[in-house]
Amino acid sequence: MNKDQAIGALLLIGGVLGIILYAWLVFLTAWSYIVIQLTAFIAVAGVLGILAWIGYTLATTPPPKPIEEIEKELEEELKKLEEETAEEKKEAEEETKEEAEKKAEEKE
Repeated sequence: MNKDQAIGALLLIGGVLGIILYAWLVFLTAWSYIVIQLTAFIAVAGVLGILAWIGYTLATTPPPKPIEEIEKELEEELKKLEEETAEEKKEAEEETKEEAEKKAEEKE
């Protein structure tokens, strides 16, 4: 049995024991009313806590940029890249011409 299977078996045993304990507390003890109240409170508090967390996240997260603004930024970046590429190409062509001229001079 590998580690994952052992953890799975422990979770299964813990879950079954929890069900048995909860059933005993609810149906066979004088504590049933308070157990049901606590269960209901914890369930409702958990759901409302998640709802509050979602609300907090929505309230504190800044709105996203409009798609038009993002497209404009991307176009500007693309233009810059194209200009840089064109400049690098010109420099490379000039270097190639200079090297060709030097070789031609050396041959003469």
